[in-house]
Amino acid sequence: MAHLTLTGVSDDGKRLLLTSDKGVEFTLDITPSLRAALSGDTSQIGQLEIPMESALRPRDIQARIRAGETPEAVAQAAHTTVDKIMTYAGPVLAEREHVAQRAQRSSVRRAPGESAGGARTLGDSVEAHLRSGNVDPTTVGWDAWRREDGRWTLVARFETPERSGTAEFTYDAPGNYVVLDNDDGRWLVGEVVAGAAPPRNDLDQVRQRRLSAVPESELPLGDDAIELVTQDGTASLGAEAPVEAFLDDSPTSDDPALREEAAEAAAHDDEADSEGHEPPARRQVQKKRGRASVPTWDEIMFGGGDQ
Repeated sequence: MAHLTLTGVSDDGKRLLLTSDKGVEFTLDITPSLRAALSGDTSQIGQLEIPMESALRPRDIQARIRAGETPEAVAQAAHTTVDKIMTYAGPVLAEREHVAQRAQRSSVRRAPGESAGGARTLGDSVEAHLRSGNVDPTTVGWDAWRREDGRWTLVARFETPERSGTAEFTYDAPGNYVVLDNDDGRWLVGEVVAGAAPPRNDLDQVRQRRLSAVPESELPLGDDAIELVTQDGTASLGAEAPVEAFLDDSPTSDDPALREEAAEAAAHDDEADSEGHEPPARRQVQKKRGRASVPTWDEIMFGGGDQ
């Protein structure tokens, strides 16, 4: 390595004049980094000497990483390699990891009316729930990124024999609390996630009430009843003879009266549910005279009624 000695400054004051031990002359541009080095300000030397070769500024790289993007995605957007942006991405990734760990020590804020469950921290709630199913809590992958409103999105990716998914939370750092944002998050802290209720069919409910209102004493006997017994000895109405066929003028789903009754029943059910008790009994649908009804099993097997 050649040893250079300062011999002067150029006439325009922009270069230093240097000479080696062998008398070879060199020049050195006076740059901001050189001035910082000569003044002892080493805090700026590193950033000034790192060649970027990137379409994004260091500030832009860090902002995108802090907002949740991966180094690979940012490197692709910057048209450079991951290694060249890790100088700026590394500290932000460490910040995200620190926030995710801190969020696990915060309290869980629930909606009004929800049980606090002992007011445990997020991490304690997750650990207790997973250990109850013999699952190691350390298998959960935590991450966090900052949102535009200043809060942090916290996610926990988990996979258990019972359920797998990505739990989502909102973390408020100043308030030191998290809010549950999805069903995976509620399940991960041990809350019961109810399944979707099946759609209510009011027409079927009214039809079943009408069928249940037929007295057993009015069921038919004789040859008509024998035809309703299948080969295995069980009573059956047959594929072409539904129960409604034995009720006179049984309304169909297109019957305005049936639809009106269904709507009335639904309104009464909703009113009863809001008051916290069972709905009142419906009026029984009377069957017209003049036609036979379905026999009971005892009457089919042992006989009964008028001969």
